[in-house]
Amino acid sequence: MNITLKQLSVFVTTARLNRITQAAEELCLTQSAASQSLKELENTLGYQVFNRTGRKLLLNDAGRSILTTAITMLELQNQLQQPIMTELKGELKVAASVTIGSYVMPKLLANFVQQYPKVEPKLYISNSADVIERLSTGQAHIGLIEAPMSHSELIISPWRRDELAVFCAQEHKLANKPLVTITEMSQQRWILREQGSGTRAVFVGAMQQQGGVIEHSMDLSRQEAIKQAVKANLGLGVLSFLSIEQELSLGLFKKLHTPLNLNRQFSIVQSEHYQQNKLVSAFKEFLQQGA
Repeated sequence: MNITLKQLSVFVTTARLNRITQAAEELCLTQSAASQSLKELENTLGYQVFNRTGRKLLLNDAGRSILTTAITMLELQNQLQQPIMTELKGELKVAASVTIGSYVMPKLLANFVQQYPKVEPKLYISNSADVIERLSTGQAHIGLIEAPMSHSELIISPWRRDELAVFCAQEHKLANKPLVTITEMSQQRWILREQGSGTRAVFVGAMQQQGGVIEHSMDLSRQEAIKQAVKANLGLGVLSFLSIEQELSLGLFKKLHTPLNLNRQFSIVQSEHYQQNKLVSAFKEFLQQGA
């Protein structure tokens, strides 16, 4: 029995959603039809591609090893169905880490869609580690991250520069110091992004390079929550200058001068199986041209 494109589509969609019911709904299939396709695929392969955990189907090592090939085959089918496409159209799934997704990507996507009105953008915002996971499992066409990361199966290329800012409430005891020392910084309570965040990784690395330590911190996954905590004078915060620029201009926060090197590189993340996709290639070129 040969493997069919329908079976591969069920496999790839289930790998992305972790549930056969949701995969069936997205593919406009009944649950029984989707389950049967997946069963037939595993029978043909001779091994299981998912671990069953309750109602969830989690990709196992065997499934992960063939996921890229499956996505590539489906992508080739899509290209064959549109051999003479003269204008860009279709769904564009972009995964971006929080600062990029919140403060950079909305305007860029708006400009891109203005040029190509038949493109349907979807933006997924999470931390850098989650963006990498989305790209590695085929859940997004292209990604943008803030953390210095590497991955054996993904192509990560530099994009643009950014700078983090250490900031505090106007009434904080360090607010009016011309320069905050590493010793003083090590004594403070910090309001930081969670583990896996590019912002956190760059800041912690910069502190360690200067011999600083972070003994007291409250970790939050939302930038707005961090800003509100700093505003309440719970501690010092570290975010991209992009995310606090408005508050600084309104006098709600005070940017602190420190010895830290808080420059960082934003990067574009791609998987090999979408490199030949015309829409994804056009969007990457759009990004690299400084749009």
